[in-house]
Amino acid sequence: MISILKKLGFNLTNKKKIYLVESEKDEDFVKISLEEEKYIGIDTEFNWRNTYYPELSLLQISTSDKILLIDCLKYKKLEFLNSTLENKEKTIIMHSSRSDTTVLNTNLKIKLKNCFDIQIAEKFINGGEIKNYGYIVAKYCGYKLDKSETNSNWLKRPITKSQISYAANDVKFLIDIYKKQKKILEKMNLFLKVKELTKKEVFLGSQDLYISRLRKFKSQRKVEKDLFMWRENAAIEKNIPPSFIFKDKHFKQILKIYDDGISKQRIFNLLKNEDLVNDLIKTLKQC
Repeated sequence: MISILKKLGFNLTNKKKIYLVESEKDEDFVKISLEEEKYIGIDTEFNWRNTYYPELSLLQISTSDKILLIDCLKYKKLEFLNSTLENKEKTIIMHSSRSDTTVLNTNLKIKLKNCFDIQIAEKFINGGEIKNYGYIVAKYCGYKLDKSETNSNWLKRPITKSQISYAANDVKFLIDIYKKQKKILEKMNLFLKVKELTKKEVFLGSQDLYISRLRKFKSQRKVEKDLFMWRENAAIEKNIPPSFIFKDKHFKQILKIYDDGISKQRIFNLLKNEDLVNDLIKTLKQC
């Protein structure tokens, strides 16, 4: 059931009603709320400490008159959002778009098409400095954000009143900021440049996670790339960060073991896991 949060007083700052969406019964309400909107603000709250993929907790969506806080731990069947958020006729507005597009892609298989990143925009407007969301909100909307929930546990339920306020504020101002920045950028003949750079960030965020990490490895040796992909696949299977399999600093040590002649004991001293050791040795012998 939709929770209308007017009673908490959170809709008074800019007259947008806030809805906490927790049930599949609310699908039609969400669809109707988004179908006629030209501009949509997006943010996500997630945890990404001990897993390979980020764990999406909350999807915040801002429209011209509403803020939808979709509880992704309770409401999991969100495939219906893809067609709306991937619609090129709608402008999706975000701050620091790469991380949010990564979360949307890995959790909901959403690949955004038409986006605008207010952080990239502000970098051009402000002479090259990267500014945080709080600064941009204060500059364009005259509102000082309460960031006390920045390091909140977003996987804990129930969601608190303070978390709801924080999450709503993270999307509440995006559309207004976009409209003001657009006017400035058009006068500077930089609007299309910002759109193009946003497109690149969104593309990077929508790639498989291993791609950006693989670029760090400049060696052309097949064994090094195979070792890298073995660690990625092992991490995916266990849903843990690749560094939990073995740290980056151990790459050279394992490659040296490979060059010296594969030693199960030496590899075990690094991985401390019999099954992983056997699987890695099998991979190395195929190189």
